[in-house]
This record gives sequence, C-alpha cells and structure tokens, in this order.
Amino acid sequence: MPPIYLIVTTGLGMVTVLGNNALALPPPNDIPEEILRTEIITEAQSPLNGERLSPADYAALEEELRDPNTEPVVNPDIAQLIQLLQLRRIVKPILPFLR
Repeated sequence: MPPIYLIVTTGLGMVTVLGNNALALPPPNDIPEEILRTEIITEAQSPLNGERLSPADYAALEEELRDPNTEPVVNPDIAQLIQLLQLRRIVKPILPFLR
C-alpha cells in the first residue's frame, strides 16, 4: 500500500506533511470481532469475583444475573443503614435542624 500524505496548514502559514500509512485500518493479522463473537467459550470467568467457571455454570450465572425477579443479597447492616438514610431524608424537611 502506498503511503498516504496528509498536508495540514495552520493559520500562521505553516505547512505540516504527515506521511504514514493509514492508521485507521487494523493490522492484517488481527482477527475481526465478528469471528471472535462466534467462537465457542470453553472457559469463562465469573463477572462477580473472577473465578473460573465451566460453560454450564457461566450460562446459569448469566441467566441468574439477567433475571429481574432475583432479589439482590444485601448485608443486613447495610440494609439497615439504607433504611435509616431514607427515614432521615423523609424527616429532614420537617425537622431542618437535623444534620
């Protein structure tokens, strides 16, 4: 492929000539994304903690994460803190002197 020359002029009359090959094209040994998407996953990592999973376990975990009816497991202390913050937000307009 012949080099592509790009001539850039600035407001001060300066001219810059850039002579590189096209940088927007991927290298010839790069595998296209369309082919990578069709490859079968034989080993997977959990998106939660990064541990190795079998394909069946990975599919089950993805389905579980995708299910909107699954309630998230929250530490009881954090759940209580969230409830207290919500209560504070409700009470604050009534009692503005609360910090």
